[in-house]
Amino acid sequence: MKNVLTSIVLLAVFSVIIFFVGGVFKLYGTLEGPGEILGDKVPEYVIQEREQRISKIADDLGVESEKQILFGDLHVHTTYSTDAFMWSLPYFNGPGASPISDACDFARFCSALDFWSINAVIIALLVVAPILSVFVIALNPTENIWPHLVSTTLPRYASNTIILMCFVGFLAGLLGTTTAWLIARYNFLGSKWLQWALFLPLALPAYVASYALVDLLEYAGPIQYFLRSVFNWETAQDYWFPEVRSLSSAIFVLSLALYPYVYLLARSAFLEQSNSAEEVAKSLGLSATGRFFRLGLPLARPAVFAGVALVMMETASDFGAVDYFAVQTLTTGIFSVWLESNNAGGAAQIASTVLILIVILVSLEKFNQRKLRFFNLSYRHQNIEKIGLSGKRGFMAFTICFLPVFFGFILPFCVLANLGYGSLDIWINADLTSAIKNTIIVSGLAAFITVLLGLLMVYGIRLSGRSLPQAILPLTTIGYAAPGAVLAIGILVPLGIVDNWMADRVLDLTGYDPGLIFTGTAFAIILAYCVRFFSIAQHTVDGAFGRISPSLPNAAQSLGRNKLQVLLQIYRPLISTSTATALLLIFVDCVKELPATMLLRPFNFETLATRVHVQASLEALPNAAPGSILIVLISLCAVFLLARANK
Repeated sequence: MKNVLTSIVLLAVFSVIIFFVGGVFKLYGTLEGPGEILGDKVPEYVIQEREQRISKIADDLGVESEKQILFGDLHVHTTYSTDAFMWSLPYFNGPGASPISDACDFARFCSALDFWSINAVIIALLVVAPILSVFVIALNPTENIWPHLVSTTLPRYASNTIILMCFVGFLAGLLGTTTAWLIARYNFLGSKWLQWALFLPLALPAYVASYALVDLLEYAGPIQYFLRSVFNWETAQDYWFPEVRSLSSAIFVLSLALYPYVYLLARSAFLEQSNSAEEVAKSLGLSATGRFFRLGLPLARPAVFAGVALVMMETASDFGAVDYFAVQTLTTGIFSVWLESNNAGGAAQIASTVLILIVILVSLEKFNQRKLRFFNLSYRHQNIEKIGLSGKRGFMAFTICFLPVFFGFILPFCVLANLGYGSLDIWINADLTSAIKNTIIVSGLAAFITVLLGLLMVYGIRLSGRSLPQAILPLTTIGYAAPGAVLAIGILVPLGIVDNWMADRVLDLTGYDPGLIFTGTAFAIILAYCVRFFSIAQHTVDGAFGRISPSLPNAAQSLGRNKLQVLLQIYRPLISTSTATALLLIFVDCVKELPATMLLRPFNFETLATRVHVQASLEALPNAAPGSILIVLISLCAVFLLARANK
């Protein structure tokens, strides 16, 4: 708990530092001159009357000195003020006495500042900074091993990553699009509960499903044991069985874990299509297959491509599953070069390669969205009339939709439940309890801070209307696309430098060694979570703000409410549901996050994700089962929200 509180304090200090750095580099605006007086000179008698009036007021109030200058809320004291005079002394390294005109210039500068816009810029830079630092580290390595990587391991890392992304994207796209079409256009046995059940694999992280699959299919697992007992096989040389820990297994698991992303978007696209187009296609004699390939799929292509792109990005960022299946990808290469070779520059160079792949993928998806636009030309939207399926066709449709749910969620969860049931003593283990506590505290703090920062940034951008915050806004979404291992490099290396510098300064001044303040606590993990999942908070809050009529805040301001009061009294009650949803979604994602947590966690600090991975790596799957089940149960909350949002 002490480490967590320290992390909160340090996060605030870090934000203040960024604020003042922005002021030094004039990111918030520049001082404007006093301007030019174009009007006529004030007559002398007017000035005299004004001085007489001021003198009379001063006499009535008993003011004996004229040395007082105030500028409203942002009041500025000249050297007439005692505190300002003391701090301006050369003894305090001050600049000396300042005239009243300087105070006026400073007041004019302060009045021109837009603090909501400043906050938005600071938050955006805080989110983008780790991504930029990766490229900086990659271009300035302490030991350049890039030629060695290119000639040895990098081609293997890159080829495995590309193969994995392509095959997983294809299979997930095929499963997601097919099931979405059947659910959106047909009624068959079990279709009403299958439309929600198809979301369930999202609750099972790919690395957890990997542990269950290996336990089920390995040599000592129940399937091979059953085969040996039935056919009287004695050793592995007596029969052939597919290699469990292989690239094909990783493709299989990741496809089943990630296809719901495609299903979610494709189903919404199919349901939004008008029934009038379907009727026209029928009148032209198109069969069900023809209507799918010539009408339904082309209209849903932007949504399908967006889902496939998201699947491919998640595949590129995966670490737990590919590591357990012994598949060397760019993400595992980051861990290998950094942890085993102790070369942060080489790891940053591999991370830059991953980021370039992600940027290319995002650019292609955006280009596709720009090129493919379809509009409903009918004045009245006609909902799709579902076709009833029975008999063999109904059974086939049920089988196609049920198999992904069975292999993607039901079977792995049953394996985990069986392992967890056989290790009841592990449920009350002190290490598991500590991991649960750490997970709840770190994930909860990260979710709260992320939503708060997203709220402040979106509100500031909407108030300011300035070009700089709006230009930075799209860049803040790249954190979600960036793998956790990449963000870990962009956060840990700069924070490590700051940590060492601060520790040296404190040691020189006080003789006390504070240790690693940022990287030695949960601060780095919380920061990584905030950057990684900031896009969720931003999109959710921005959508909630967009649904509120501008007349409400305008009316509040006309009644004397300031901007902060408008936010707290008008916007907050209206967006509370959306912010609560964002809190839960981010919390669940933080619970499941593995690569960033593995690299950034302090010594002897475990979360549920890291504990499950460590135990599974030691082949102690019964010890990993309770943590895996808890992760799945927590993730079901997010799946429930998605199901409700897509009724």
